[in-house]
Amino acid sequence: MKEIWILGIHITDRVKEVADVQSILTKFGCAIKTRLGLHEVKDDFCARSGLIILELTGSRDEFVKLENALLGVEGLEVRKMVFEE
Repeated sequence: MKEIWILGIHITDRVKEVADVQSILTKFGCAIKTRLGLHEVKDDFCARSGLIILELTGSRDEFVKLENALLGVEGLEVRKMVFEE
């Protein structure tokens, strides 16, 4: 049975964690089918925290490696949803 994995990443300080997060997402880029970034923005304000939602594609082993890499970054909260098709 095929699994659909969705990872939610809460970034508490985008300025501090951006390099590590971007490096990981680039490394696992072929496993990321959809990427959606959310953070509050106004004319005079850009939030330091934000959310990234990832829809993954490929193998379960690659999904677990990506999740573990993200969990290794201080200041991130990572949650997953797994659906069976």
